[in-house]
Amino acid sequence: MNTATLRSQSPGRRLADFFELCKPRVNTLIVFTAMIGMFLAAPGLPPAARFLVASLGIALVAGAAAALNCLVERTVDARMARTRGRATARGTAPALETLGLSLLMGGAGLWLLHAFINDLTLWLTLATFLGYAVIYTLVLKPATPMNIVIGGASGAMPPVLGWTAMTGSIGVEPLALFLIIFLWTPPHFWALACYRREEYARAGLPMLPVTHGVEFTCQHILLYTVMLAAASLIPVSLGMSGSIYLALVTLLNLGFLFLATALSRSYSDALAQRTFRYSILYLALLFAALFLDRLF
Repeated sequence: MNTATLRSQSPGRRLADFFELCKPRVNTLIVFTAMIGMFLAAPGLPPAARFLVASLGIALVAGAAAALNCLVERTVDARMARTRGRATARGTAPALETLGLSLLMGGAGLWLLHAFINDLTLWLTLATFLGYAVIYTLVLKPATPMNIVIGGASGAMPPVLGWTAMTGSIGVEPLALFLIIFLWTPPHFWALACYRREEYARAGLPMLPVTHGVEFTCQHILLYTVMLAAASLIPVSLGMSGSIYLALVTLLNLGFLFLATALSRSYSDALAQRTFRYSILYLALLFAALFLDRLF
């Protein structure tokens, strides 16, 4: 898109485009898991002001990381049906403007965490930002088919951030929540990569279904789902949750294991898409179950 066309866009339209680059649907789940980390860390309900400021700070940094990810991957995104509608891929979001807004928003989030929460949460959030926007996006994703396994550590951090925002320390409990999301990430993304494998191949990204085939990937989806089901029981063994969570997560695990097993036995793109969608529901409901168990 030429410069004259870019200038003709209203500020509201450009801000709306930037908001979409912040991946609000993805970051809603990120902030939700951070919030549950806060609820589990605090005896009773967390202080409202601290809860809201920490949530806002984490959300701002997560959005900034997502926008930078879109900026860095704009050429790759333009080759994929799933992402070619992003403003950076279309050329309607100027690179310097996107970079500036991202740094401003991320800086504001980090300042909130420093000024009103604690420095441990600040540094962990900054490390998460760098892990996703720099290490995963620039280094891992174009270099190795295990990118999502290694890079998944950044995506698993939100409940830890929520916990430290309330306590100022890290314990075994938030690490258990970290492990759940860490093990959830590969089957979640690999299911997507399976039915989008041709797009990833055209984009030149070494996703596991592209480099090792669908059958190999589905075997690993099942393996990680089994490990995830086991890890999801750790909160019960630690006394973080009780029978309500146990009953709900058991049902969730049965659903995920059923889909993962079906994929490994008889693959289809439709089943992979169904597994991907279920994985999102799985994580949201698992953390909701932790919250419900804490309330009752």
